[in-house]
Parts: sequence; C-alpha cells; structure tokens
Amino acid sequence: MSFTALFVIIGITGLISWHAFSDNALFERLLFSPYRIKHHKEYYRFMSNMLVHSDFTHLIFNMISLFFLGEALEYFFFRDYGITIGEIHFLSVYFLGGLASNFYAYFKHQDNPNYRAVGASGAVSAVIFAAILWYPQMELMLFFIPIPIPAYLFGPIYLAFEYVAHKRGNSGIAHDAHIGGAIFGILYVLIINIDKGKEFLSYIF
Repeated sequence: MSFTALFVIIGITGLISWHAFSDNALFERLLFSPYRIKHHKEYYRFMSNMLVHSDFTHLIFNMISLFFLGEALEYFFFRDYGITIGEIHFLSVYFLGGLASNFYAYFKHQDNPNYRAVGASGAVSAVIFAAILWYPQMELMLFFIPIPIPAYLFGPIYLAFEYVAHKRGNSGIAHDAHIGGAIFGILYVLIINIDKGKEFLSYIF
C-alpha cells in the first residue's frame, strides 16, 4: 500500500477535526456558513468545512468511506492515467466535489445566519460516485444492510434514499450536499471518459 494524497487528506482531516472538537473557536471559523460567505466575504468556508466534523462518529464514518472508495478510485486513475495525472484527477474529484456540494445550500441559505454545516460528506460522496461509475461491477455494502450490492445498483439506491431524506428534512444531515457531491462525481467521470457512462448504463439495462 503506497502513501498517496488519500492518506494525507485523511490524516489532515482527522487531526484538524479532532482538534476542533475541543476548540470551539476553530470549529466556528471553519464551518460552512452561507450567510458569512455572502455578507462577510469569507469565501474559504466553501471548502474549509471539509476539515471539521460534528463528532467522532461523523468523522470516522466519512474517513472510512473515503479510505475504501478513495483507494479504489486512486487505483483506477493511476492504472488508466499514470500516477501524476491520476492523482490530479483524484484531488480534483475530492476538492471540487466538496466545493460543488455546497452550492445548493449556499443559494438556499445565504440570508439565513443560523444555517451551519460541517463535514467532508459532499467530497466523499463525489469520490464514491466517481468510483461507482468507473467500476460499476464492484460490490458495496450499506452499513444497515450488510449484504454486498453491485455498485450499479448501490448508486441509484443510495441516491433515492438521499433524495427522500432530503425531502423529509429535519434530519440534521446535509443530504443536499451528499446529492450535490454525487452529481459532481458522476459528471467529472463523464467529462474525462464518456465511455464509463455508457458502460454503467449497459449494466443497468
């Protein structure tokens, strides 16, 4: 197992999140606040929220998901594009996916000073769905359904669950960020390799 950008991301995110659990000033400075972005020009908050999490469970869930699917996506990119270009693609999916996952919430809550969000879930979702589209035949499991599910089925099931949860609301979870990240991950793969989309559809139909 080689030391790649994936492990740097997990390490830095883990350390900063852990520190922010006991440093409320740091937590407040990094969280995603559409109101402060618009009215105080704190544009860094579009991505700084990826470094802090609400609690250990939130952090561990995101980092475990990122580890397994991120390692797979890095492997696919390295294999098909080489290490340097492959790493650029991986970093683009993660960081741009995290940025894109906040757009919906920004436009919806930009005048709401009480809206706040933390976590790398949107970026992780981008990685998950990029990996699913790249290798739809791999098997994945939902935590509450410990049965292997082909990725081409897992993806639509996961998105349907997130959509329903988003519509219901009041869950305290940014389902819109999960969906936004997933859409970005899918679009990114389609842009760099449209054949992956055709291959995915062939499994569905």
